[in-house]
Amino acid sequence: MRNYAHLELHPAPGLNVFVGSNAQGKSNLLEAISLLGTGKSFRTSRERDLIRDGFELATISGEAQVRAGAIRLGCTLTATPRGSRKLYTVNGRSVRYAKFLGSLRVVSFVPADLHLVDGPPSVRRSFLNGALAQEQKSYYRDLARYQKALSQKAALLRAPAAADPELLKIYDETLVTAGTALMIARNHFIRALGVAAAKAHARWSEHERLELSYQPNVPFEAETEDSIASSFEQRLVLGAEQERLRGMALFGPHRDDIGLNLDGRSLAAFGSQGQQRTAVLAVKVAEYAVMHERSGEAPLLLLDDVLSELDAQRARAFLDGVGGFEQAFITATQLPDSLPAGTLYTIKDARVEASSI
Repeated sequence: MRNYAHLELHPAPGLNVFVGSNAQGKSNLLEAISLLGTGKSFRTSRERDLIRDGFELATISGEAQVRAGAIRLGCTLTATPRGSRKLYTVNGRSVRYAKFLGSLRVVSFVPADLHLVDGPPSVRRSFLNGALAQEQKSYYRDLARYQKALSQKAALLRAPAAADPELLKIYDETLVTAGTALMIARNHFIRALGVAAAKAHARWSEHERLELSYQPNVPFEAETEDSIASSFEQRLVLGAEQERLRGMALFGPHRDDIGLNLDGRSLAAFGSQGQQRTAVLAVKVAEYAVMHERSGEAPLLLLDDVLSELDAQRARAFLDGVGGFEQAFITATQLPDSLPAGTLYTIKDARVEASSI
C-alpha cells in the first residue's frame, strides 16, 4: 500500500512507537491499520491513491483479539478506470461494508483533528459519523439511507423543471425517518462525550470548564422519537418554499453541529490556541472512553504524528488520559519525551525495525 511493496508486522501489546523522517511510511502504516477498523482512509477520499504507483492492487490483512474471540480482517483495493474497488473480508469470507464496519474499533488522532474546534461544522459531523458508525451498525444504515434520500432530493430541487411534489414528499418522509434516528443517536452520544470530555479537561485545567452540546439544525423540545420527527416534519413543510427558491436541501442533520464552550464562551471565537488544543485532546480522550465503555472492549488507539505538534506537558497529559489502553500506535519524527514503556520501531524507506524504548 502506498510506498510499501510488502510488510509483515507483529506489533506488541501496549505502546508501539514508529519513528522516522518524513515520507518514510509512518502515516501509511497507520492508515493501513485504520482501514482494518473503519474500512476507509483517514487521509484521503481518493482511495486509488492508496495503491502503490505501478501496481493495480493493494491488500491489507490482520488478525485481532476482540471480545468475541480471534478475528481475521482483510481489505483489498483494486484499481479501475474510475478509481478503485474495495473488497472486505471477515474470517476469510467476503462481506459488505456495513458488516465489516465495527468488527475492530479504532480511535484515531491525526493532525487534522486539531481543527475540531476551529474548523467548519462538516469536520465535527464527520467526527460524529465516524465514531457512531463504528459503535452502532444501525447508525451507519440510517446515515446511508439519509444521505441517499438527501442526494435525490437535492438533484430534484436543482432540476430546471418544477419539482414533483409527490416525489419530494417521498424523499422528505425518508429524511424524517432516517434523520430522526441520527439525531437521537447524536444527542445521546454527545451527552456522554461531554461528560467524559469535561472530566478529562478538568484534570489538566482545573480552573476552566469545558462544555460540549448538541446543536441540531432542527431544534426539538423533547428527546423522543415522536417529538423529533414532528419537529423535523414541520420544519420541512414551513421551509419548502425556501428550499425550492434556493434549489437545495436546507434543513436536517446534514447541517448539525457540536458546540464547544469554555466557561460559557465559544472556544472557536475566544479560546487561545493552547486552550483549543487542550479541548481537542479532551474530546479525543472522551471518544476513546465512551467507545470503550459502550462496547465493553478497548479500541485500538492510533496517533499519527500529533504528539510532535503538542508541547511535552500536553502530550504526556493525553497519554495519561487514555491510560489503560490495550494497544496503541504512535508515529513521530523523533522519540517523544517521557513515553511509558513500549516497543520502538524505526521506519526508513518503508522498512520497519523494532527495539525497546
